[in-house]
Amino acid sequence: MYDIENKKMMGQIEVICGSMFSGKTEELIRRLRRAQIAKQRVEIFKPKIDNRYSESDIVSHSEQKIPSTVVETAEQILLFSAEADVIGVDEAQFFDSYLVEVCQKLAAQGKRVIVAGLDTDYRAIPFEPMPQLLAIAEYITKTLAICMKCGAPANRTQRISNTGDRVLVGATDLYEARCRSCYEEPVD
Repeated sequence: MYDIENKKMMGQIEVICGSMFSGKTEELIRRLRRAQIAKQRVEIFKPKIDNRYSESDIVSHSEQKIPSTVVETAEQILLFSAEADVIGVDEAQFFDSYLVEVCQKLAAQGKRVIVAGLDTDYRAIPFEPMPQLLAIAEYITKTLAICMKCGAPANRTQRISNTGDRVLVGATDLYEARCRSCYEEPVD
């Protein structure tokens, strides 16, 4: 975005959200690659906890990947993105609520911030800090998966293991995409 009155670039926050297996990371990678093609300075971040497919790359379930910087805290994103025009953050639900302030600060500096993450957990409860990011974003993309039971559009993440921990990093071994009708509330 361009602020005509002040003749400067205005920052923005874009959020890509949805259930597991809905293409959030693919969409994030697509947007970041387009920014790179446009010769914009891009910095990409992922939380240290997410090492499912790679220690350092962001990798989609369909095996698309892009190099990233692994960080333990949202605050580190500020430290490593000073020269960037575009900042990508994957698996936002694994960061604490300070990610919201980080995104606000980056956007205030005129940067485009693209964040992807689960909007709800396996219990279909909003997964912080995603609700707060959705509230402040200029652009929101909600992605849908395919229900593994009936083939309908799916917006729920069904955990198929018996653990009660809210955060359990996994893929098809632990989760399935489900539609509203096929989703089964967990018994914790």
